[in-house]
Amino acid sequence: MATSRYTVADVMTTTVVTVTPDAGFKEIVAAMERWRVAAVPVIEGEGRVVGVVSEADLLAKEEFRRQGPGMIEQMRRLDDTAKAGSTQARELMTSPAVTVHADATLSQAARLIAGRGVKRLPVVDNRGVLEGIVSRADLLKVFLRPDTELALDVRREVVDRLFPVSHHGVRVDVEDGVVTLSGAVRDSSLIPVAERLAHTVEGVVAVNCALTGP
Repeated sequence: MATSRYTVADVMTTTVVTVTPDAGFKEIVAAMERWRVAAVPVIEGEGRVVGVVSEADLLAKEEFRRQGPGMIEQMRRLDDTAKAGSTQARELMTSPAVTVHADATLSQAARLIAGRGVKRLPVVDNRGVLEGIVSRADLLKVFLRPDTELALDVRREVVDRLFPVSHHGVRVDVEDGVVTLSGAVRDSSLIPVAERLAHTVEGVVAVNCALTGP
């Protein structure tokens, strides 16, 4: 019932700026500046992701440039203070990288991003080889789907399946991603189910359910 047709593969960026573990600090900064990205996967061999260097990893050098941290601060922020003295990607990167597979659903990727506190995920295959990258902004692309397309999906994936007999009496309206279901159905016990499933259609912002029973 109303399973998502969208996966990470549908929204990810396939052209990815990467660096190798021996890339120098200035080389990493230059790559980020040139390509206007806030993080770069670190790859080795045939493209296996071994870590990610983000702006946050690099900022420690500027933070402690003029004055080193005190003893307490140094103990509390061991990772940051170590990175402040690092010059290569292998020392600066966060490893292991938090990654995702291309066939993961958008909700799975969103939960991973939120749960791990990252802004983007390298997309890898079963061998850990880089296939692309997906960001928080990429996951929001589904909310740009046209209202007409959403209406068709809600009718096909929810209304027609749940109400095979009375589906002609159900109206599906969508405005700015907000779905309104109205009309009469034969089985009123399925009305809450219809509302819940309409929410699962990718790109739906909210659902107003005005369905009534016999």
